Amino acid sequence: MKRHRSTHETSAAKHDGGKCSGAMMMKECDRHNSTPRAVLGTRQSGDACVDSNRNLGVSTSVCYRMAPDKSMLDGAANCVDQTVCASRFSAVDNDSNRMPPCLLSEQQHSLVDIGGVHRIALMITPQNQGAAIDQAWEAISTIRVILGQQSVPMKMVQQTVFVRSAEDIPAFRGLFEAYFGDSTPASNYIVQPPCGGQALAIEAWAIGGDQVEISYLERDVVSVDYASMKWVYLAGISPSVNAASAYEQSESCLAQLDQRLNRVGATLSDVPRVWLYQGGITEEESGIERYRELNRARTDYFDSLSARGAMRMSQQGIVYPASTGIGTNGSSLVLSAMVLQTHRDDVRWVALENPGQTSAFDYEKKFSIKSPKFSRAMAVITDEYATIWISGTASILDSETVHIGDIEKQTHQTIDNMERLIAEENLAAHGFKGCGATLQDLAKVRVYIKHVEDYEKCRAICEARFGSLPTIYANADVCRPDLLVEIEGVAFTTV
Repeated sequence: MKRHRSTHETSAAKHDGGKCSGAMMMKECDRHNSTPRAVLGTRQSGDACVDSNRNLGVSTSVCYRMAPDKSMLDGAANCVDQTVCASRFSAVDNDSNRMPPCLLSEQQHSLVDIGGVHRIALMITPQNQGAAIDQAWEAISTIRVILGQQSVPMKMVQQTVFVRSAEDIPAFRGLFEAYFGDSTPASNYIVQPPCGGQALAIEAWAIGGDQVEISYLERDVVSVDYASMKWVYLAGISPSVNAASAYEQSESCLAQLDQRLNRVGATLSDVPRVWLYQGGITEEESGIERYRELNRARTDYFDSLSARGAMRMSQQGIVYPASTGIGTNGSSLVLSAMVLQTHRDDVRWVALENPGQTSAFDYEKKFSIKSPKFSRAMAVITDEYATIWISGTASILDSETVHIGDIEKQTHQTIDNMERLIAEENLAAHGFKGCGATLQDLAKVRVYIKHVEDYEKCRAICEARFGSLPTIYANADVCRPDLLVEIEGVAFTTV
């Protein structure tokens, strides 16, 4: 199905899909507009959120549960003190159930404002009750309200839907396409059950602003243009039906990636970030782990591009995209990627490596005959701000797994590795002094947990270390049998 629709956000049409559910929900919200709304708190150095007694201004929350967890960059890195409004709501409503009737799904979102461009990172997790399709409706209704309360019209451009069962994917896809219509975001449907047992959980990005132009080019291909930069989201790339082995599946997906890049006028040198969701990632085929065969196919693909001069280069050599290679249920593969094209002189790409870890592409052959070809993170730096995409990160020092069998220590080590990777000292070591990030600069993270019984322990540590942060917890196998958790994220910081 070919689609092409371009729209300026200032004239974005409102969705007609889901009138009954969405309209009913908005009426419920209207009943509570008189309740106190969430107050933005200003984060002081080393402090938690404090009530600044400021009105939310033009972007106001329908109710306290709809307030953003973070407001970043032009939003002055604010966070939200939800406890004040929560207590007032309960007192007024005289109801021990603190969830207001306008919100059925748990949600977290961060706002990132840069030069008039308004971004939202959303994490939506329905309540774990009812049929799968009803949970999907809850998620859509929640997204509708969050986008509707923004100061500018917003459009969803990309989403990853984590599902409990592959059998639900056709119904979910049909529902989303019916609701969003020609503005359906680039979508991945990944069989990684949410750790809370829900039928689905959604990570999504939305964008708006006077200078933003969005084009829905074809199914699962969306481009976003602003400030002389063009971003393209490519999602849902799966192998041909004839691809049986892990190598063949990887080869097929990479070939299709190449074709999609060609159709949008791009090459792999324009790709800062890749995701590879592999079924049976640590299972063996003819005595070789499937992930190692993925690495072999990826290396062969990159080598062929390099021979044609189609890879991004730096003084240190080939620049590999940041990447996540993570397990899923089943035995197939899903690939997604992000493209950035610009002629701006001030936009620089910096492939980051961790001083405490061996670069993955330099791993010994005992880990993979052909090493994993990815950067630990990719920073895109302008004169005003930096965006840092953190690859899937785990409890590895040098090249060896540490804290084997201990979920708590592995979680701490993983977060330590992320913290060191994006730190100002590491950016300076890569040639960019005065530019770096902390854990507080993260806009969102995904946490992949190998054993669902480790969920509560892992989540407690993540919440203590990250604070209030949009987070998805998914049950997924990691690329080594002895790794229990993997975390990825994206950070925004001023320069």
